[in-house]
Amino acid sequence: MEREITVAVDLCTSRGGLNPAAVGWTRTPLHRCNLRGWGRTKRWEYWGILTPGHVVGLTISSLDYVGVHGIYVLDRRTGVETVHDLVIPAARGTVLPVRTGVGRAEVRTKKARIAFEEEGEGTWLRASAGDLSVAVLAVRPVSHECLGVVVPWSSRRFQYTVKDVARPARGRIVVAGVTETLEEGTSFAVLDHGRGRWPYSVTWNWGAGFGVVGGHRVGLQVGGKWTDGTGSTENAVFVDGVLHKISEDVMWTYDRADWSRPWLIRGARVDVSFTPFHERVARTNLGLVASEVHQCFGTFAGWACDNVGRRVELDGLVGWVEEARNRW
Repeated sequence: MEREITVAVDLCTSRGGLNPAAVGWTRTPLHRCNLRGWGRTKRWEYWGILTPGHVVGLTISSLDYVGVHGIYVLDRRTGVETVHDLVIPAARGTVLPVRTGVGRAEVRTKKARIAFEEEGEGTWLRASAGDLSVAVLAVRPVSHECLGVVVPWSSRRFQYTVKDVARPARGRIVVAGVTETLEEGTSFAVLDHGRGRWPYSVTWNWGAGFGVVGGHRVGLQVGGKWTDGTGSTENAVFVDGVLHKISEDVMWTYDRADWSRPWLIRGARVDVSFTPFHERVARTNLGLVASEVHQCFGTFAGWACDNVGRRVELDGLVGWVEEARNRW
């Protein structure tokens, strides 16, 4: 069984390696990410927002030798994508906090601005580029829990991730002069906070689902491939903000020749299918840095078990699944 950490802890030792006391999982961010050094150190904040009218992805990241940032907006009604990608040598001007839930993350250029800032009852997500603007508050309800996990490949290669799922969202999205006003209960935000020292080549799966089922606010968080063999997983189900950790690995089945076909995600405590309504393809090739991501947005069906063995119904949750292959 994975170890639950309940007190603050440094991610790294004074020499920069993985602190053995940091390996485990948390219900609230407790890790201080005291990373140092260049070359394999990765830091990022990704916020995904899903509304009745749009899907939004906002990225601020530092890969040491380059900053890769982005604004992505999908109009669910028309299928039109709006994309603004920013690549900044040496990640100059990139601001990222040491710990999630504290301070701000920001990148600003002449063409675009992305900023995440903690303010009172939640996190303000703001972005602007061209005729697009986003101003959304990811509300943090009282007693809301999130999943923090340290994945240890070795004492020199490791990752700390926070997956904060099913945050109610309100605010507005403006694209080409057309405004969508977001309301809590129908719009949700998800955080992927990452800090670590990675292998050069890695593949991962990630899935996140959220919605209201049977009067309960439900979130699903699942991952795979990159955690295999480490003794850690990033799997959990959330019911009304309470985290139920799933320590077993899950198996992902999908068709790489046809990403629009249903995906299956199964394990001892999870059995879900995912039906896409849109595929996003993102490719980057900067020589030393390259990636290919297939991210599908759609609907979940199935169940997951909570910590006492009760089935949590997941039918109708919306969200995404993805495969990412990185050389970085």
